[in-house]
Amino acid sequence: MQRLRVLSYNVHKGFCAANRRFLLEEIRDTIRLVDADLVFLQEVVGENTRHAAELSDWIDESQFEYLADRSWPHYAYGRNAVYPHGHHGNAILSKHHILSSDNIDISHYARSQRGLLHTVIEPGIHLICTHMGLLGWERNRQFQQLVEVVEERLPPEAPLIIAGDFNDWRGKLHGLFQHRLGLKEAITQIDGKPARSFPSQRPLLRLDRIYYRGFNAVTAAALKGAPWNALSDHCALFAELAPQDWQGRQIVGGKVQA
Repeated sequence: MQRLRVLSYNVHKGFCAANRRFLLEEIRDTIRLVDADLVFLQEVVGENTRHAAELSDWIDESQFEYLADRSWPHYAYGRNAVYPHGHHGNAILSKHHILSSDNIDISHYARSQRGLLHTVIEPGIHLICTHMGLLGWERNRQFQQLVEVVEERLPPEAPLIIAGDFNDWRGKLHGLFQHRLGLKEAITQIDGKPARSFPSQRPLLRLDRIYYRGFNAVTAAALKGAPWNALSDHCALFAELAPQDWQGRQIVGGKVQA
């Protein structure tokens, strides 16, 4: 497999940071420009009958289908937050065929419905998209559930990408991802620490990450400034990952590099 271009983005249900404008069309146009192979989405709406009745520009299909359009022929959705008028959750858009997909509930109280969307794409790369909770004890339990999923469901040598909004502004989980799961974080590998990604107009908190194993980070960055700062309340993250062989050497053009 050639390099993978990865985008992770909390789309804030298609609204701007202040919730005053519905901007899903602009979000779709902007993420298309990145030309990512894989897109990890958080806070993406599957259905909302209230908005459908109130907003003239609300779309008729699910947001993940609308965003995928013709650019990403394969997609998976994990419904997490369910309410009387609809639901939202995480989604993965892919240019590569999806072999399997499963959504694992990691909710710990009714007002914080969360999940791990575990998807496998050809040729056997595991993807997990998540949006963890706002409370420290909640995130600790969710991290333990994530560890159990990785240890029980994935072969030890399987390539893995975990991306999303971790709400880990104090960085307490960051070291655990490295030491407990043996993962690297893309922007940390390039810049020495995770990116400031929230709020998008003046990023201060390091909430969003792209973790991986079986790859090398070639480039990685938070996508800041125009037009991103006028869309969601989060910055998107981008990384280009080069695959490795099992000994950790980089593969370029099908050849192992020394």
